[in-house]
Amino acid sequence: MINGVRILATRVKGGLTIVEATLKVSFKSGSLTLEGLLHTPQGEGSWPAVLVCHPHPLYGGSMYNLVVYELCKGLSEAGFIALRFNFRGVGWSEGSYGEGVGEREDVEGALKFLLGLKAVNERSIGLAGYSFGAYVGLAATYKDQRVKALAAISPPVSLYDFSFLKDCIKPKLLICGDKDQFTPKERFVAFCSKLPSPKLVEVVPYADHFWLGLEKVVSRKVVGFLVNTLRV
Repeated sequence: MINGVRILATRVKGGLTIVEATLKVSFKSGSLTLEGLLHTPQGEGSWPAVLVCHPHPLYGGSMYNLVVYELCKGLSEAGFIALRFNFRGVGWSEGSYGEGVGEREDVEGALKFLLGLKAVNERSIGLAGYSFGAYVGLAATYKDQRVKALAAISPPVSLYDFSFLKDCIKPKLLICGDKDQFTPKERFVAFCSKLPSPKLVEVVPYADHFWLGLEKVVSRKVVGFLVNTLRV
C-alpha cells in the first residue's frame, strides 16, 4: 500500500534540478505489516529497481541508516526505483526480531511488493544489503531468479555464514573498508577469492564498518556496479 508522498529536497546538480521524493509504503511479511520508503526517479517509464536492506535491528539498524539513505538517493538519481524498509520490530514495522530467519521472510515480502509496482522493470531487479542486511538479503535472494544482481556492503563474514555464495553465479559486488571492526580485510579477501565469477571485490582505504564520513563514497561505488549490471 502506498500511503503518500514526502518531498525531501530540491537542488541543482550538473545544471539539472533534482527533486528528491519518497513514498511512504507498507506491505505484508507473512501476517506482519512492515513499513518502507520508496525512492522513485522523476518522469514516466519502466525502471530498474533495487531492494535495500539495513543493518542489525538490535544495534540501532534501521532504514534511516545514513549508508542506506545515501544509497537509495544515489539509485534514484541514476534512474532506479529503490525500496528501503524496516525489518520486523523496527520503527513502525510489526513483530519482533526474528533471529535472521524472520528477516529473510521480510526480504521476500519486500521483493513481492516491489515486483508488484507497475513502474518496475521486472527484468532488472537487484538487491543491496549492508552488514546484517547483506547476510539476510543475499541469503533470501541468491537463488531467486527474479533478482539479477547482488551487492554486499560490509558483509560480516566473520560473524555469519556466507558460504551459500560459493554456489552463486549472479553478478555480485562485495565491498568493505580496510579498517572494518568485524571482518579483517585479509579474511574478507580470502573469502571473496573462493566465490565464482562474475564478481567485483573492493576494499576501500580508511573505511571502517560504519563508513563514517564515507557514506557517499560507498554509495557511488554500489550505484556504479548496479548501473553497469542492471541498466538495459
